[in-house]
Amino acid sequence: MKLGVFAVLFSKKTLDEMLDYIKTKGLDTVEVGAGGYIGDAHCKPADLLADEKKLEQFKQAFESRGITISSLSCHGNNLHPNKEIADEHHSTFVNTVKLASKLGVKNVVTFSGCPGESENSQHPVWITCPWPNDFSEVVEWQWKNKVIPYWKEQAKLLEEYNVNVAIEPHPGFVVYNTETILRLRKECGERIGANFDPSHYFWQGMDPVNSIKALGDALFHFHAKDTRIDPLNNSLNGVLDTKSYRDIANRSWVFRTVGYGHGEETWREIISVLQTIGYQGAISIEHEDGLMSVEEGFTKAVDFLKDLLIKESAKDLWWA
Repeated sequence: MKLGVFAVLFSKKTLDEMLDYIKTKGLDTVEVGAGGYIGDAHCKPADLLADEKKLEQFKQAFESRGITISSLSCHGNNLHPNKEIADEHHSTFVNTVKLASKLGVKNVVTFSGCPGESENSQHPVWITCPWPNDFSEVVEWQWKNKVIPYWKEQAKLLEEYNVNVAIEPHPGFVVYNTETILRLRKECGERIGANFDPSHYFWQGMDPVNSIKALGDALFHFHAKDTRIDPLNNSLNGVLDTKSYRDIANRSWVFRTVGYGHGEETWREIISVLQTIGYQGAISIEHEDGLMSVEEGFTKAVDFLKDLLIKESAKDLWWA
């Protein structure tokens, strides 16, 4: 496994500045944002596909520094009921797949998307319980009429360009847990797998270690991010929390830098189970910690994970 970073943390830096900076931290792989909700500060797929010179310069920026691209990421809602939004996100996804193919990048990371409750919807609708029966009917309609047809069609695109899509399970989208990512993969093919972010699993009360085991070779890419559950707020309100991420004192949970939601023992188990299933990809650091600056959170995550990976490597050598 290689330690890397989700480069959207450094969207205020140029591509060259970002790559030089992460190189000083000893990282050798990077996940590059290519549009959608996360922006395209370092990578504009349509522009690069249209200009071979720009594309070659982009490739050289990485190759000259000995840095690989772990994935191109274009987190969006390709199933948004607003056609303008859906078309924009879909176009970005298609161009990102084509660019990944040209670059020899194996994975494109995105969300599954979330439709509305009918053809007349203006906004996505995410259902969290089966009753009243309208809710169950909406979920069935979403999967049957929107989700499965869309991703079956995209599986053909992925096959054509020899690229995988790593869907990031996230509440608010139809794929949000282990069961739903495995359902999408079963329905639409093995080009579809998971971008695994433990913070989303901690947040919902799931066990990341057991979920990683269940996913096995369907786990294509990995985000390193933590979640802290506030015991008082959670005991009163549960984890279905719509308060602003900035309202840290009153939320039931908040995203944290790795090691600040769960300790070394938990993260050691996560790294160990990734090794157990044979995962050889990136450990891509993501920062959404409202209590730390980007610089502080990134640096602490690098130090924490480097130490863990060194310990795990030493353990492997001992057993060998």
